[in-house]
Amino acid sequence: MLIAGFPAGSFATNCYVVAPGPGEQCLIIDPGQDAEPGVSDLIAEHRLRPVAVLATHGHIDHIWSVAPVCGARGIPAYIHPADRALLSDPAKGFPLGVGQQLFRGLTFTEPDDVIELADGMTLRLAGVELVVDHAPGHTPGSVTFAERGERVLFSGDLLFAGSIGRTDLPGGDYPAILDSLARVCLTLPDDTHVLPGHGPRTTIGAERAANPFLAGLSPEASQRSGAAGRAPGPRGPGL
Repeated sequence: MLIAGFPAGSFATNCYVVAPGPGEQCLIIDPGQDAEPGVSDLIAEHRLRPVAVLATHGHIDHIWSVAPVCGARGIPAYIHPADRALLSDPAKGFPLGVGQQLFRGLTFTEPDDVIELADGMTLRLAGVELVVDHAPGHTPGSVTFAERGERVLFSGDLLFAGSIGRTDLPGGDYPAILDSLARVCLTLPDDTHVLPGHGPRTTIGAERAANPFLAGLSPEASQRSGAAGRAPGPRGPGL
């Protein structure tokens, strides 16, 4: 399987292109700020034909270029329904007033074709099979994409090398992200490659052994049932 990527924009959000190999159809995951040129370069370099854009969640640093990338190629975007509103109104992902100030004068729209993701669904696109796991906590509509055969997890802003996603923005929920980490990540084999939304690649084994936020989490027990209230949680890389 071909996986190529680059950090896009001022947020350094990892945008990935995934295909069975060079000269094949491909998927584009999380085209963030000013990602279009980098996407075009990878497509040309590997002679790829895009068929869809996948969003791990709706924060602006991950969906900034979804509409232009989809529009230029006539392809659909896939996103969880709980984050779909952020495609056209990314200010909702920030505290009241902050988002309006940040994006004053900018207009965002949905692509013409948006397909909603569901927990447990299997996407068979571009010759690639990805399992979707709903993983709320960073945002209500956060998901991961897992390629079981190659043992690859596109974790978005759920899990990073040495950290986890922040939960202090609207829709963030620290007990929920702990539950998602235990249920989605810690059930995977240690040799699963983790391709996060920001920062370097890692493995499930490395994070299980050394990530301080995973200490004490168990894939067998729901953390939501044992965690009371809501905490601000960590502030990992990105939004």
